[in-house]
Amino acid sequence: MSPFLLTRTLPEDATDAALRADVLKGLTSTPKTLPPKWFYDAQGSELFEKITELPEYYPTRAEREILVGRAGEIAAATGARTLVELGSGSSEKTRYVIDALTGLHTYVPVDVSESALTQAGQALAGERPGLDVHALIADFTGGLVLPQTPGPRLVAFLGGTIGNLLPAERAAFLASVRALLSPGDALLLGTDLVKDERVLVEAYDDAAGVTAAFNKNVLTVINRELGADFDPGAFEHVALWDADHEWIEMRLRSRTAQTVKVPALDLAVHFAAGEEMRTEVSAKFRRDGVRAELAAAGLELAHWWTDGADRFALSLSVAR
Repeated sequence: MSPFLLTRTLPEDATDAALRADVLKGLTSTPKTLPPKWFYDAQGSELFEKITELPEYYPTRAEREILVGRAGEIAAATGARTLVELGSGSSEKTRYVIDALTGLHTYVPVDVSESALTQAGQALAGERPGLDVHALIADFTGGLVLPQTPGPRLVAFLGGTIGNLLPAERAAFLASVRALLSPGDALLLGTDLVKDERVLVEAYDDAAGVTAAFNKNVLTVINRELGADFDPGAFEHVALWDADHEWIEMRLRSRTAQTVKVPALDLAVHFAAGEEMRTEVSAKFRRDGVRAELAAAGLELAHWWTDGADRFALSLSVAR
């Protein structure tokens, strides 16, 4: 078995502190909001896996199609000896790139979930003799410090997750990634593309109601972790396309006038009947927009690949 190392750069209580801060800020804002990262406890992660298999939800299949078809080109263009994956989760899709990178020395998966990192990292270390796996328990949106590993480095941020960041957050994130890169290093970025509104809305409001359950799971997380008394059944799942911002918004709409108590925050929150709370933004992109955002961060778009239906794109950019 190859070496497997797990390093924690996130304090043990950081997740609890971040949840408290996010819920307090979001539930006292106008309009109310909650960040999408709190969907992903064990139940939420299981629901999301089900979402990726739904006929309406195309992004996972489309991105996998590109990775399968273009992994060799990605490897040839980068010659990476270190692969860093932000928000690695199960590391499933990344395996296509790992297999193509014949000179790969070290894989650095980065995630907040210790269990996901341990499971995926140990599996890879066992399957791939000679590959060092150095997992980081870290929040990649804030001050990430990478271990000393051989270059060139390829940083991968897949799944279209960058669309969950608002424009100013994206700019800060891309600048932070650029700061990790040396000349010859590259960023592999997954972006969902602007397309027909019906296709987009259906991807986030499936007929089986799996996405609705996923959306409401954030309330279950807050109930469990902060002692709140949200009734998920008292909220309705909403998905809509904002054409001005070119993003999908997921919201929870209060079915009635109600007051929710969050004892851990000494907070009582009133919802009017029909009031909506935003739980996710999922921005969709165009090639020129991606190029401009990368350029603003000091990255130059070098390659652009889409699936056969032009639904999703992988871009490879290099440090300028």
